[in-house]
Amino acid sequence: MGLELYLDLLSQPCRAIYIFAKKNCIPFQLHTVELRQGQHLSDAFARVNPLKKVPAMKDGDFTLVESVAILLYLARKYKVPDHWYPQDLQVRARVDEYLAWQHTTLRRSCLRALWHKVMFPVFLGEPVSPELLAATLADLDVNLQVLEDNFLQNKAFLAGPQISLADLVAITELMHPVGAGCQVFESRPKLAAWRRRVEAAVGEDLFREANEVILKAKDSTPVDPTIKQKMMPGVLAMIR
Repeated sequence: MGLELYLDLLSQPCRAIYIFAKKNCIPFQLHTVELRQGQHLSDAFARVNPLKKVPAMKDGDFTLVESVAILLYLARKYKVPDHWYPQDLQVRARVDEYLAWQHTTLRRSCLRALWHKVMFPVFLGEPVSPELLAATLADLDVNLQVLEDNFLQNKAFLAGPQISLADLVAITELMHPVGAGCQVFESRPKLAAWRRRVEAAVGEDLFREANEVILKAKDSTPVDPTIKQKMMPGVLAMIR
């Protein structure tokens, strides 16, 4: 059995892995795990990932379940172009630096923006309070400024003159608030120019394909009550 990827493109880490694999012509069998249908909570998926989260990867008898670890595994195994995860120690450290920073900062605030503005009403049947939404968007703005000032600075990409895994993770994170209708790039010309460079490096068709689901997040239909009951504890823990 070859490489198998268990993904839902509603998920940011899944989109990053999907784009990376497709862009680098890495052959894989796609298993779609529908988060909104609770398929990640099934016994069948638990046999792949006992943590019941996507993404997950199987390579023969080897299973890997953390998105950054999966990206690094694929980059190393398939000998992709060096710019994705450079051999130069200091440039590679810049990629590692972003990947370490983003988990509890930008990724979290992007995820909260999507859920508080769009997805949470689907689960609760009513919007979050204006105060909570305002605090969420303010936190997002702080992390966008850090991304721009501390990581992008005046470079073409986050780690230097070429696209890397850091850019791929960052741009897929930012599509969460974009999908929620947040004005992420409109008042930030430096980030907007970076986004255009990333899209061009990835390929506009692939970028559009991978992000189509999240850009339609506002059209999400109500979740089945039985599924909602199972998912709510995890949802609350994720977005608080």
